[in-house]
Amino acid sequence: MVADPVDVLRRWEDNGAHWRVAARWQDTVTIALLRCDGGEEVEHFTSSDPRLLDFLRERGQ
Repeated sequence: MVADPVDVLRRWEDNGAHWRVAARWQDTVTIALLRCDGGEEVEHFTSSDPRLLDFLRERGQ
């Protein structure tokens, strides 16, 4: 489990990498963390953290 998934995504972006919503269920999402040089998935995590869900909604995800 990721301690603060929003922080993970922000740090990932700050370092030039990308992420995407790989799967979505009612109140749970799986996020794929992608390399910055080709989009290959490095890892992924699943979360139902309300802060993450709000963060994704704000970004239209």
